[in-house]
Amino acid sequence: MDIRLSQCFIAVDDHDKALPFYRDALGLEVRNDVGFENMRWVTLGSPAQPDVSVVLEPPLADPNASPADQRAMAELLSKGLLRAVIFATDDVDATFERIRSAGVGEVLQEPTDQHYGVRDCAFRDPAGNMIRFQQARKG
Repeated sequence: MDIRLSQCFIAVDDHDKALPFYRDALGLEVRNDVGFENMRWVTLGSPAQPDVSVVLEPPLADPNASPADQRAMAELLSKGLLRAVIFATDDVDATFERIRSAGVGEVLQEPTDQHYGVRDCAFRDPAGNMIRFQQARKG
């Protein structure tokens, strides 16, 4: 049996603010942009991984959600408690500088050698999600 990742979902409250982070700073290509009942899903992916997609979705993709549920999801998103995604990179320092210089994400952690064998850094995207970038250490 062969199981592979196909898609992961990241909640965002404003796709137009999220796209400069994911598309421009990270270099992901937009593969699809779909709207339905005042909601929007934008599918992106790395050209190096054509069969893996990241979908930017509304925090609560339910047109019948109560106002209380909508407020609760918005609060969780603003605190960065809904998602965490880790991207792999060959050069975490260059990735960090590219994203930082783009000015579209909040720096949470500068590149650091971790005791568990990776060098990584972290940002918050414009919606508040923690997004990490890691590079396997050699040796």
